[in-house]
Amino acid sequence: MRLEGKTAVVTGAATGIGQAIALAFAQEGASVVVDYVGKPSVPQDSFDKINAMGGKALAIEADVSNPDQVNSLVQQTIAAFGRLDIFVNNAGIEKKCAFVDYPLDEWQKIIAVNLTGTFLCSQAAARQMIAQGGGGRIINISSIHEDLPLLTNAPYCATKGGIRMLMRTIAVELAPHQITVNNIGPGAIFTPIDKDVEDDPKLNDRILAGIPLKRWGKPEEVAQLAVYLASDDASYITGSTHFIDGGMLQNAGGL
Repeated sequence: MRLEGKTAVVTGAATGIGQAIALAFAQEGASVVVDYVGKPSVPQDSFDKINAMGGKALAIEADVSNPDQVNSLVQQTIAAFGRLDIFVNNAGIEKKCAFVDYPLDEWQKIIAVNLTGTFLCSQAAARQMIAQGGGGRIINISSIHEDLPLLTNAPYCATKGGIRMLMRTIAVELAPHQITVNNIGPGAIFTPIDKDVEDDPKLNDRILAGIPLKRWGKPEEVAQLAVYLASDDASYITGSTHFIDGGMLQNAGGL
C-alpha cells in the first residue's frame, strides 16, 4: 500500500486514463477525489469501482478552467479528508482542425482547460500543501505532443508544450517545500474514445507502424507510472517529463 493515508485529487477521473489513475491510487490505499464535469452520473462508474475495492472516494464536480470551482474542489477535499497530498492534472480536451481554419473560440477553450486549468489546479494544490506542511506531489498528464507535432492539433500541442515549461518552472519554485512536480507523457494509449481507430484497420496499422513495441498502451500502465511518481519511492524526482509511449517519440522520423 504505497499511498496509505494519502489523499489524492484526480481531475477528469470519470473515464480513460484519469479513471485508471483514480482506481490505482485507491488500490494503493489513497483516499481519492474523482473530479468530473457534467451530470452526477458521469463519475458513478469510477466511484462504484473504488467502493467495490473497499477504497475511499468522493466525487466532486469542478470545471478546472474556473478558479472558483477549483478552489472549491480543494476546499471540499480538505473538508472530507483533512489534507491534500497528491494532485493529478489529467483533465484535457482536443479538437482536430486545420491550423488556417482553426476557430479562435476553440483555441481559447482548449487553452482554458488544458493549460490554464493545470495552472489553476497546481496553484490551489500547492497553496494547500504549503499550508499543511509535509510536502506533496503534483503530476500532470501531458503527452508526447509536448515534443512531437500533431497535425490539425495546434492548440492541443501548444498546451502540452506550455505544461512542460510550467512544470519545470514550478518544480524549482516548490522544491523548498518538498513538493515535487512531474509530467507523464503518454503516447498511443487505448481508451473508449479510440473505438473509431479500432474500427478502422488501416488507421490502426498506420499508428502501430510508428510504435516500436507495435502495440497500444493501456491506461493501467499509465496509472502505475502515476502511482510511482506519487509514492515516497519517487521523492527525489522532480521537474521531468516521463514518457510512456512504446518508443513512439524516439521513432519519429526514423521510418
